[in-house]
Amino acid sequence: MSLPRHIKETLNSAAHRDPALSLAQRSNLWPVTARGYAWWRARSLTLLGGQAFGLEREAQLFRTLCQPYAGQSWLDAGTSTGFYAGVLARAGCRVLAADLSAPMLAEARRREPSEQAGGQIDWAMLNLENSGLPDASFDGITVGATLNETNDPARFLQELARLTRPGGQLWLMYIPRTAGPLQTLLSQAALGGLSFYDPAWVARQLPGCQRTDLVQVGAVVFERYEKIGAASSS
Repeated sequence: MSLPRHIKETLNSAAHRDPALSLAQRSNLWPVTARGYAWWRARSLTLLGGQAFGLEREAQLFRTLCQPYAGQSWLDAGTSTGFYAGVLARAGCRVLAADLSAPMLAEARRREPSEQAGGQIDWAMLNLENSGLPDASFDGITVGATLNETNDPARFLQELARLTRPGGQLWLMYIPRTAGPLQTLLSQAALGGLSFYDPAWVARQLPGCQRTDLVQVGAVVFERYEKIGAASSS
């Protein structure tokens, strides 16, 4: 089981090198960050949410709302160490797991077998603000916290909407804007260059998509969108 040939033929990482990066994005290029990221990811929602919320609870929330099934084609946008890619592959999906960071991709490949439970993961180093992939390439797209780190969030979200097939779905996990002092500090370029967004603003950047679910766990929001239009029979 593999991704459609028209997608594989477009995966030319040389065409997507050297995007402008925030400090937060550049830190993900460091091998030490990649080695420690899975440890942080497993505990981050509990720390940010003020309640026990581990990876299995997150995976169960995703499976319940999105119901991925065998044979679907998904993009894991900003895969980091491959958490959502692994969840999807174990559901039997074909997954393109993309990230800007070679060390993150190497760690993800070490942690998540490329073939498992009938699903398959293809790994690619891509700038997903300008992926170059064909329109309507995926049945679904997952985004785990990448929205807070991307340099051009509007362009990133519009690109994801473009890549989603009619009838497909988009799953977002991010920290929304609170206008608090800590977020103001972290938004400064010298202190990370992170960005925080109101869910209403996020919805406006997703043309042709309709939000179906919004779940907040402490400081973190999960959202599910559907691309308006009939699902393709191909």
